[in-house]
Amino acid sequence: MVHHGLKRLFLTVLTLILLISVCPAWGAVENSHDAVILFTHDTHDHFYPAPSEDGGEYGGYTRLATLLALERVKYPDAITVDGGDFSMGTLFQTIYATQAPELKALGAMGYDVTTLGNHEFDYRASGLAQMLETAAASGSQVPAIVQSNGTVLDGEGAEELRAAMEAYGVQDHMILTRGGINYGIFGLMGEDADACAPMSGMEFEPVADAARREVAALEEELAQLEGPSVIVCLSHTGTDGGKGEDYELAKAVDGIDVIISGHTHSTLEEPIQVNDTLIVSCGEYTTNLGVLALELDDAGTVTDYDYRLVPVDETVTANTEMERLAQSFQPIIEEEYLSQFGLTFDQVLARSEFDFTPISQFGKEHKEDTLGNLIADSYIYAVQQAEGEDYVPVDFAVVAAGVIRESFSAGEITTSDVFNVSSLGSGADGTPGYPLISVWVTGRELRDAFEVDASVTGLMPAAQIYGSGMTWTWNPYRIILNRVNDYAQVLPDGTTVPLEDDKLYRVVTGLYTGQMLGTVNDQSFGILTITPKDAQGNPVTNFEDQIIYTPNGSELKEWYALATYLQSMGTVDQRYAAPEGRKVEEASLNPVSLLKGLNLVGWIALVVCLVVLALIVFIVYRIATRGRRRRYGGQKGRGYHRYRG
Repeated sequence: MVHHGLKRLFLTVLTLILLISVCPAWGAVENSHDAVILFTHDTHDHFYPAPSEDGGEYGGYTRLATLLALERVKYPDAITVDGGDFSMGTLFQTIYATQAPELKALGAMGYDVTTLGNHEFDYRASGLAQMLETAAASGSQVPAIVQSNGTVLDGEGAEELRAAMEAYGVQDHMILTRGGINYGIFGLMGEDADACAPMSGMEFEPVADAARREVAALEEELAQLEGPSVIVCLSHTGTDGGKGEDYELAKAVDGIDVIISGHTHSTLEEPIQVNDTLIVSCGEYTTNLGVLALELDDAGTVTDYDYRLVPVDETVTANTEMERLAQSFQPIIEEEYLSQFGLTFDQVLARSEFDFTPISQFGKEHKEDTLGNLIADSYIYAVQQAEGEDYVPVDFAVVAAGVIRESFSAGEITTSDVFNVSSLGSGADGTPGYPLISVWVTGRELRDAFEVDASVTGLMPAAQIYGSGMTWTWNPYRIILNRVNDYAQVLPDGTTVPLEDDKLYRVVTGLYTGQMLGTVNDQSFGILTITPKDAQGNPVTNFEDQIIYTPNGSELKEWYALATYLQSMGTVDQRYAAPEGRKVEEASLNPVSLLKGLNLVGWIALVVCLVVLALIVFIVYRIATRGRRRRYGGQKGRGYHRYRG
């Protein structure tokens, strides 16, 4: 009996050992890491999935909520954080100030903390203040906000914003304790993000200076607590090809364990490791959920990590509660915003028989794009409709790649789809969406605008432009800032006429793009000059004075121009299925093509190149002739000695 009992006990123990070794739930595989961070950034109001380039769908809070719940089953002590730009990207932003749908959504999904990105300031200081006040007073669960390097400046909306930040509880940094791990968290906004928020009403300290201060403060506070600690920076600063501002931040400041890197919409398949800092990014628009699990020793030093990007795609089931929340906002959007345009959220405006360039690829190559053509054409159409009998012909309509945020797939195109394409900003009236403006520039300045497109796009893809009413060609082999070799105006009947240098041409574009035109002078060190003017030729000092209005007195919004143009067609014209030769690359080494129309800088560069080339030829000639002389002299000497001998 004893023998059989021992045998059964032995078999039982052996079975348990085998089960533990093969079963993750029993075997401590999921608990092998001590600290787990679930993260996103640049979600931009994406409550619903968007079409992907492979014909499927990606993203959406409705699906992200499901993935977050699944990851928390594996890691119940995980923290959930966001790197900013949670707003501005879909129709949900139109109730940003009155309903704060973004913070309510993050709260409903269980986010612990987020930071402010540049797009949180799109409705200026007063708009951000109203949103924070609304969220704080709502009684809904909302995430904490950390912002460490921004100071509210005196000016319009300043007192309101200070009061709202205090009411919401915005902090420089905070400490979360979860599962025995202490997380010290602070938030930053970088130099480029600051430049993208010109009306924020805030001044931002250099990120390295602020980070040193916050790390020192957190280390002091964390030292008073038991258990290992991790310092996390929610940085709306960004990486660029593995480098960028966050890379420099990690090099400059010790003590940051993890940087959640937002703003540049980067997707890092593996963390960038700089000294003891891990920089991670999961992509924009809720494309992925980032999961970073850290293994710590008793001192809090990271000894190992596991990093995953979990796709938010059509294989993920939508979360019912998040769907209900999204649906609850739609009637409010229609009542508070869309009603003034006579449109509804899911109203079908047109149908396309073909796909446009997916937004993931849009603007990546320097070339004409049919989506840009469509948008530029819509500006001219909408201005004609708005001005009626008083219409002043638009010579050139232009849109920059950086303001186009979504694309169209084949099939039905709804109001929501159109708004997503041109969703940025607000106008002088404070309502969502950048309005169209009208300015005047000379033919010479238009040529410089084309040169910006030809020469700067490789360095700044967002600066690439698409137009209606003009055509230009460029040669990539020409000297930079001299690459445009031909340009002309395209008349309504399709014929082309040369541009006159001193003639004023009417240009229509969005408010933000118009404001950027004037920055060309500084950025090109005065080599290129574009000075937007009014119809009388006076330089524009306030671009809001140039806003175009509809007959009912409302601002003519970029997105609404596109909506009305699509609605007028019903079915998208086949002309937008392929490029039309509006901007053309003519790569040629033909001397005429290389030298035609060079400006002063081009001629100077050419002369310098010729001088350098001549100097090289001279040096080679001297070296060669010196070698020949030495060889000749040596042979003569040797012959002379032989003769004497």
